[in-house]
Amino acid sequence: MNLNRRRVLKGMMGGSAVTVGVPLLNLFLNGNGNALADGAPMPVRFGTWVWGLGMNDAIFTPKKIGRDFDLPEEIAALKPVQKHINLFTRFNTFKDGAPLMCHHTGWVILRSGIAPTPAVTRPGETIDVTVAKKIGNATRYSILSATATGDVRDSYSYESQNSVNAPEYSPIRMYQNLFGAEFQDPNAAEFKPNPKAMVRKSVLSGVLDEAKTLQREVGAEDKARLDQYFTSLRDLEKQFDLQLTKPLPLAACKAGAANRDEPSAGLDAVRVGERHGLMTKLMVMAIACDQARVFNMGYAGETAATTKPGYEKPHHTATHEEPTDPKLGYQVEVSWFTRRAMENWAEFVKAFAEQKEGDGTLLDNCLVYAMSDISYAKIHSLDNIPMFTAGTAGGKVKTGYHIQGAGEPGTRLGYTLMKVMGLDIGSWGTLSNTTSKEFGEILV
Repeated sequence: MNLNRRRVLKGMMGGSAVTVGVPLLNLFLNGNGNALADGAPMPVRFGTWVWGLGMNDAIFTPKKIGRDFDLPEEIAALKPVQKHINLFTRFNTFKDGAPLMCHHTGWVILRSGIAPTPAVTRPGETIDVTVAKKIGNATRYSILSATATGDVRDSYSYESQNSVNAPEYSPIRMYQNLFGAEFQDPNAAEFKPNPKAMVRKSVLSGVLDEAKTLQREVGAEDKARLDQYFTSLRDLEKQFDLQLTKPLPLAACKAGAANRDEPSAGLDAVRVGERHGLMTKLMVMAIACDQARVFNMGYAGETAATTKPGYEKPHHTATHEEPTDPKLGYQVEVSWFTRRAMENWAEFVKAFAEQKEGDGTLLDNCLVYAMSDISYAKIHSLDNIPMFTAGTAGGKVKTGYHIQGAGEPGTRLGYTLMKVMGLDIGSWGTLSNTTSKEFGEILV
């Protein structure tokens, strides 16, 4: 048999021709099974995951530092994935004289390195955008974002103050966008370029040709503006080029069946968890099919309105109004919501860890950055906002550690992750959030 990575098995079913892609067999890989036979490395992906309203330090933060850390009751759900994650505590964010923008300032600093002001609520660009400029142009989607809240406004990704990357909020729409008419199956026997993509690319090519002439006729400032604009158009053209080029076969790519019904609307924790689970499955398959190499998943918004069956207050309201239990020493209902978030974080990590890819798993070739918007929500504290990572980034990151700081900038983690992803940066952040210090403890 003529075996190669493009080989497909052909047959008939119900009178129609069918093809099945050959799995990524060992003979297609190098001797170690960690790269393709031609030496090309497995792609490394970058993702983020966000939950709202922080945690309670007394029942969330482990007492043991380093490997094999303990799991206090608020993060007990992480036990099945503990070996795949790192937890970072006691790192701070600094507003540097800017007013506290409740439930907003913290996550903006951790994702952009800059404290926001009322005049510029989204300074700089978020870390996913920065990484996407490095690795995101090789796929159909530069960035793939989704939220389990059902609200398109719950986005933690932006390119500038006025350019927010809206997340997909419907599992059915997400499936249609990912695996609908414009999806190019990498394991399909035949490749048929999308006529729409051909037209769009030719139109863009014409625009870019005229751009060169226009840029010669304007002043320096306008030329700079046009250059930025046309750079965006060139990036878009690259995306269309991908739609006109047959993708390489991917054994792990299986689109699966579409959901027939939209999950129930509402913010009941059970329904949010159901949407999160469906979108996680779609996200895993999208990454396995190389639809995107940068992705974002939001479990709950910055002022999470998630509700608990039988309890009258939504999560955010409870953080401010529920009294502390005198015996337990924490807000019982608020903690209930945090535990649901950690269950869903565990499920997210587990889904990537269970997807086989090459000689390992999809998670092995990912680096996921998780954080909240605040630490202790009752007082809107910016100190000790918890952060996680998951995955080894193709063997570049060690996992299973609890890293504890002493009030250093939380931006250290974002800086470390960007360095791991290959960005050539000397430092990250502004003013008190500036850092050039990596987490050597987790680097291989």
